[in-house]
Amino acid sequence: MTPRQRVLAAIDHQESDLVPIDFGGHRSSGIMAIAYDGLKKALGITSGDIYVYDVIQQLAIVEPDVADALGIDTIELGGAFLTSDKQWKDWVLPNGLRCKVPAYVDLEEREGDWYLLGADGRALGVQKRGCLYFEQCHYPLIDRPIEDDDFADFADRLGETMWTAIAHPGAHMTLDEAGLAELAEGARRLREGTDRAIIGLFGGNIFEIPQFLYRIDNHLANMAMSPDAVHRLAQTLCDLHLVNLEKWLGAVGPYIDVILFGDDLGGQNGPLISPTMYRELCKPYHRRLWGRAKQLCEAKVMLHSCGGIEPLLDDLIDAGLDTTNPVQITCAGMEPHHLKERFGDRICFWGGGCDTRDVLPHGTPQQVAEHVQQQVQIMRDGGGFVFQQVHNIMADVPPENVVAMFGAVNT
Repeated sequence: MTPRQRVLAAIDHQESDLVPIDFGGHRSSGIMAIAYDGLKKALGITSGDIYVYDVIQQLAIVEPDVADALGIDTIELGGAFLTSDKQWKDWVLPNGLRCKVPAYVDLEEREGDWYLLGADGRALGVQKRGCLYFEQCHYPLIDRPIEDDDFADFADRLGETMWTAIAHPGAHMTLDEAGLAELAEGARRLREGTDRAIIGLFGGNIFEIPQFLYRIDNHLANMAMSPDAVHRLAQTLCDLHLVNLEKWLGAVGPYIDVILFGDDLGGQNGPLISPTMYRELCKPYHRRLWGRAKQLCEAKVMLHSCGGIEPLLDDLIDAGLDTTNPVQITCAGMEPHHLKERFGDRICFWGGGCDTRDVLPHGTPQQVAEHVQQQVQIMRDGGGFVFQQVHNIMADVPPENVVAMFGAVNT
């Protein structure tokens, strides 16, 4: 089977010749640039620079030589773009390692701290001295009451939050005629040059974007105290997403295999909102977005959601979800046996292959390999499983553990 066939078979609950593996196919299956430098050295790969495509999380592009060495079956659509050296600029990671970041990202150092700036020069995110990633520092609507808001300026305000303004490659182009033509050409070129499954990152967040605007505590309070206003907000946001979705899929839809939406719905102990609140204030809009995506192209619908989302899975499946990542197995309700038994014939678990909280950073290579083999044994039967470690590989993970993890998937 080709890598693409392997991935699509898994999503369709068919057993494949090998367990498909995702590494760097999206912004939650990757590796921090500091760890990536060590991984390249461990693999004996000395060519190429360290390209940081997600500056907020400081994730590195997984280069073809690395993907080939580890047997990776996926590639992110953004890999089709920023292919010229002039589209990158030099930067220095917190450990002093030199790297490249997209030239369009506006970074400024102030007394040892680094700031991500928006189009108007406002600081949207900060990486404090000694920290390994950026944190949001500006919430544009934090003091604005929601009850009587008509959200007329909502589209403009999305340019004022770190997570919606600082684009990764492939999302940095405007969705006008010229930008869409560039998107389509890049996606076509990538499709013709790879047999890996192509993942297109759309986003379309309904639950999270208001958190970026108002701050999470305020948004949760608004959901409880002003549900009618939150419905209007979600409707406005969904309408904006639908306009962009139709333009975006018109350009890249024929060339991608998976479209990735996002909404972190869970925490360590379970969902961040009740199933009832999810059904009332989020599910109708997820259903509209995911349903429209399936009308516009043949790509499978994937949701990135961290945390203990088990109580929401029935509703997520009903809303049209095909697969979910990162399957955070250390959270309440997310035990692999339980997930596979209850939901394994209805959704593909894209993740849960290796615990990145305890095992991957702190275990020995042998312990990592044994853990991975156990997870794969539980999850692979009947298809419905794509191997991914639980979220991104952090900066302090030993490279020999990363090599052991991928080496154990199909042994």
